[in-house]
Amino acid sequence: MEIKVNFLDNLRLEAKFDDFTVVADQPIRYKGDGSAPGPFDYFLASSALCAAYFVKLYCQTRDIPTDNIRLSQNNIVDPENRYKQIFKIQVELPADISEKDRQGILRSIDRCTVKKVVQTGPEFVIEEVENLDANAQALLMLDPALDTSTYIVGKDLPLEQTIANMSGILAGLGMKIEIASWRNIVPNVWSLHIRDAQSPMCFTNGKGATKEGALASALGEFIERLNCNFFYNDQFWGEDIANADFVHYPDERWFKPGRKDALPAEILDEYCREIYNPDGELLGSHLYDTNSGNIERGICSLPFVRQSDGEVVYFPSNLIENLYLSNGMSAGNTLAEAQVQCLSEIFERAVKREILEGELALPDVPQDVLAKYPGILAGIQGLEEQGFPVLVKDASLGGAFPVMCVTLMNPRTGGVFASFGAHPSFEVALERSLTELLQGRSFEGLNDLPQPTFESHAVTEPNNFVEHFIDSSGVVSWRFFSAKADFEFVEWDFAAEGENANVEEAAALFGILEDMGKEVYMAVYEHLGATACRILVPDYSEIYPVDDLIWDNTNKALFFREDILNLHRLDDEQLHALVERLEESELDDYTDITTLIGVEFDDNTVWGQLTILELKLLIHLALQQFEPAKELVETFLQYNDNTVERGLFYQALNVVLEVALDDELELADYEVNFRRMFGNPRMDAVLGSVDGSVRFHGLTPTSLKLEGLDRHLRLIDSYKKLHAARAKVANLSR
Repeated sequence: MEIKVNFLDNLRLEAKFDDFTVVADQPIRYKGDGSAPGPFDYFLASSALCAAYFVKLYCQTRDIPTDNIRLSQNNIVDPENRYKQIFKIQVELPADISEKDRQGILRSIDRCTVKKVVQTGPEFVIEEVENLDANAQALLMLDPALDTSTYIVGKDLPLEQTIANMSGILAGLGMKIEIASWRNIVPNVWSLHIRDAQSPMCFTNGKGATKEGALASALGEFIERLNCNFFYNDQFWGEDIANADFVHYPDERWFKPGRKDALPAEILDEYCREIYNPDGELLGSHLYDTNSGNIERGICSLPFVRQSDGEVVYFPSNLIENLYLSNGMSAGNTLAEAQVQCLSEIFERAVKREILEGELALPDVPQDVLAKYPGILAGIQGLEEQGFPVLVKDASLGGAFPVMCVTLMNPRTGGVFASFGAHPSFEVALERSLTELLQGRSFEGLNDLPQPTFESHAVTEPNNFVEHFIDSSGVVSWRFFSAKADFEFVEWDFAAEGENANVEEAAALFGILEDMGKEVYMAVYEHLGATACRILVPDYSEIYPVDDLIWDNTNKALFFREDILNLHRLDDEQLHALVERLEESELDDYTDITTLIGVEFDDNTVWGQLTILELKLLIHLALQQFEPAKELVETFLQYNDNTVERGLFYQALNVVLEVALDDELELADYEVNFRRMFGNPRMDAVLGSVDGSVRFHGLTPTSLKLEGLDRHLRLIDSYKKLHAARAKVANLSR
């Protein structure tokens, strides 16, 4: 994690990381102002807090209350060497906790990350650099020797060269990539989480049988998502980008809707229109670009090549964003490598959906077949030894598709996790199923798995598939576990050999889709120095229902974004219009404003917690409409999951509105005790909100310029690096 430090007045320092700011000072006796803990005090507190975190985690997973558990830490300083210290952590446990759990809690403290890092002995490197934001590879902590060449199935270059190439591309973009965490809880299963140090919302997870394989996977996914703009989906990219020569890619085109808001003739083809607009309800305005919000330019459309005949077909960026998420995206050392990866994932997700929603039972992989892959078998046995039964299934649907499944059962909680993987190679597909299962997970993380059900509607509900798509954590049917399989086991193999293996495998995978009667559309992206592609298979690779283009389109943000960001500047008439639009939209009151308008607010601010319900409440309050405000305050308090501070503000507001709306009550009779209960600062904010001197308490003013929204501005800065690289390539090609 990158921590940037600013020098404040006197000895005060400010550390910024993620969405947090920590201020440090020195005691007055050391010439400081005593306004905050010192750096070493934070260090001491971090180990105590880390120990307490692991205690809490242990207790939560076993439903052990922590109300009467107390923990403390003391540091004992050696009188002859103040840098030699003993950290004594003591924990007081209630009498009714079993001996087994007592020992478990003590062992959990021993897992404290701060403790382990200190005991291992971190290495400090102190150096001067010309630019803090340079050197993307410096934080990767893995420097594979380029004089070795580790080839794995499916990669056209050795892992070492792949890692070096991808790291160099990111460095050239000015992105500093850091590794946030590694996982290796069973043999031959590695995963890691990497992110952009300047914009941590840009992150990926990698997985593999080795740490090098996992790192190459994470970097490849990072570059894939940069090329396809996935990190910036649904987000407002700012006015500069919205009015630039291009918004997404230099070869994009903008088309105006036709008469009566008809779809422009230039977008999609007849095959796609029948899929996306079967009832003729899809309008041009449904397809305006969410990211730019620039409806004056028309519908931003991106070129894809139809694989059946090589014709270029323009797909609205909005349509892709709404229906496909990250499905059908890949990067590779070569285009063929990227195509194989891309098509494999499309099959993985489509077959997974068919199996889960059809509640199909899959055949087990025989033990003698598993024995051919000892590395994979070792990982499975590692899970079994930890008490997690593992089922290895053939998900090829009778040899038709290159898909495997590894399913984990958790007898402690009754939860299950069905993980799928795909690749032309049986072995690689099986390995991917296993590594996907444990990607970024600890053993404790396996306690959150949902329980299977015989209720079909819970399995077939559309959002269940979305959960499976995101992290495979959706609900699985008990019918999936039937010993009576719907298919015979097939030891399938779609793999090719030799230098052109990926080319041949890509052709075979395209051939499966062709035999199914599917049209396939592909865009290739090489602006950033890496080869990436995006493949769309209409009526097959969508993640969200096609109806979402009409009923749940992300570009609903365009009806609200400008007014919400300019909230403090709106007059009463504009506020009336905004709250009416919110009511008429029939949006869920608990939708957060971040999601609604595509702007990332700091999670630790009122903006970051703001929902439609609270926004409507504050608007009614600003308009002095106390009755609807009171009704919404009561709803907020009944279902509030906001911060304690915000809850207390609305408790105070609720009683003040109660008085204001009752002709027989006088506020002066209650104000003294209201202030004693809620405090003067909070009551000043409440009374000011009621008399109109305070508007939108807690919401700092901003605008379409996004002033003060550092989190979102960091995201835009990240995107501008890509935009500049694409513009440079476009200018050179002219």
